[in-house]
Amino acid sequence: MKETPFPTILADLADPGRPFPSRHLKRFSDLDSSDLAAFVETWPSVPLPRKRLLLEKLNDLFDEDTVVSYENMATKLLQDPDSHVRNLALKLLYETDDARLIPGLVKIIESDPEPEVRARAATVLGEFVRLGEMGELPDGRRELMEETLLTAAHHAHSSVARAALEALGYSSRPELDELIRSAFNRPDPLWQAAALFAAGRSADNRWQEEIISGLLSEDVSVRLVAATAAGELELKAARKPLLDMLEDEEDDDVFQAIVWSLSQIGGEDVRTYLQAILAEAEDDEQIEFLEEALANLAFTEDMEGFDLLAFDPDDELDEDKD
Repeated sequence: MKETPFPTILADLADPGRPFPSRHLKRFSDLDSSDLAAFVETWPSVPLPRKRLLLEKLNDLFDEDTVVSYENMATKLLQDPDSHVRNLALKLLYETDDARLIPGLVKIIESDPEPEVRARAATVLGEFVRLGEMGELPDGRRELMEETLLTAAHHAHSSVARAALEALGYSSRPELDELIRSAFNRPDPLWQAAALFAAGRSADNRWQEEIISGLLSEDVSVRLVAATAAGELELKAARKPLLDMLEDEEDDDVFQAIVWSLSQIGGEDVRTYLQAILAEAEDDEQIEFLEEALANLAFTEDMEGFDLLAFDPDDELDEDKD
């Protein structure tokens, strides 16, 4: 089947009287310079409902397909007059590592009139915080970003402050400890979930007690983030509470987070439990997920075996002799 020319796709998009087939969505991925220029030129003439619908569908595809990338297109929409468009464009940048975007994201956090958009920009910066910790950002960008997020973590609008806290989770800044602890101590489950999210990114087991406590929360969002954080930190102490949760957890997302975290932690009984669940599973998607979890568990077990083989007690004795 002959490929539809991109100008024709744009014409269909701008005309509310024409259908816009879903098969065209992938054509917006990795636009070359000429197609990107054509998109920017056409965009103002696209009716607002169609703009929003296109970006919603692109986000759905972005979540499902690991190959597509709408980064160059989304970057052009960050100053769009419609806040919903700006918000959806930022979601398409969740995997970006282009440090050139940092100043623009900082500006959005500092001055966008919509708190939801500010919060979304803070979320995007989370990946850059991780890159900064690894020394992979140009000079000055890390400091600009972290100072902006630390200020935003005290923002009057709680959604902005929570997003900034979550983004800072990868940071080694000393201010982060107090921010996480303060959020844990708030009665609001949304703040507790944000604290758990940041703790899960911290690579610091000092939050073990708070994470295990979160597993017992009555709030679904808190349990979900706590289960995820337990896996990210590979908390051995969380193995039994997570195994206990498998039988009673009714929320599908939390259940999947428990299973995946157990595959990251590994250890006694985990394989037996996951295989038993797989044997009873009937839904194809659940079966596929459990098989992936068991494959990840095998990787975890292999890594544990490698670590054990890599340790030689004689090396320690030789060091003592020295």
